[in-house]
This record gives sequence, C-alpha cells and structure tokens, in this order.
Amino acid sequence: MRHPADGEAWKEFDRTFSEFAADPRNVRLGLATDGFNPYGVLNQHHSTWPIFVFPYNFLPWKCMKKEYMMMTVLITEDSGRSINVYLRPLVDELKDLWTNGVRTYDKSTGKMFTLRAAVYGL
Repeated sequence: MRHPADGEAWKEFDRTFSEFAADPRNVRLGLATDGFNPYGVLNQHHSTWPIFVFPYNFLPWKCMKKEYMMMTVLITEDSGRSINVYLRPLVDELKDLWTNGVRTYDKSTGKMFTLRAAVYGL
C-alpha cells in the first residue's frame, strides 16, 4: 500500500459516506502522536507530546512531507493522566468539521462551499 487511498478501509469509508467522498475538496486527515523525553533522562517525569495532523488528500509522496504536516497541539508535561484534557479541543474541532463543516471559498470556481473533514485511524 503506497497511500491510504489504496487500502480497503478508505474504499469502505467511501461506500459508507458517499456524499463526503463525492466532493474531492473534503479533507481526509491522519492523526499521530509520540511522546519523548527531551532531556534524555528516563527517570524524569517530564515528557513532550507533539500531536500532528497529516492531510491525506495529497499525492503519496507528499502526504508525509514536513511542509504539509500540522502540529496542532504540543503537550509539555507528563500527559499520562491528562492527555484527554489537551486533546479535547482538537477532538471537538474535528468533530465539528465532520458534522457541520466550515464555509470556505473555492478560488477555482469563485464560489463558497462547505468543507468537511474526516480523520482516519490506520
């Protein structure tokens, strides 16, 4: 698989949500995080958790390029007990983008449209 669009999950999503799939301007996103200890001392409780969003609408060789990824949250403490507090605003915005979308201008057509977004867990 070179791109998430090649996978069966993407195809099943398109069959299930055909209205979303019909508009290529809708955004498909991937969400990733990985915590690390910036000081290299494993017995310290401080850690850093960047939360990245990747747009999958790009060609396979562009999806994961750093110029297209968005760091949406940076958690700079031990997130073991409170990561949900930091992720709640992001999750709420992503749910709103899926449910309601946002009015956006399409320069190529010169018209406004409702942009929606879906998050893929691959």
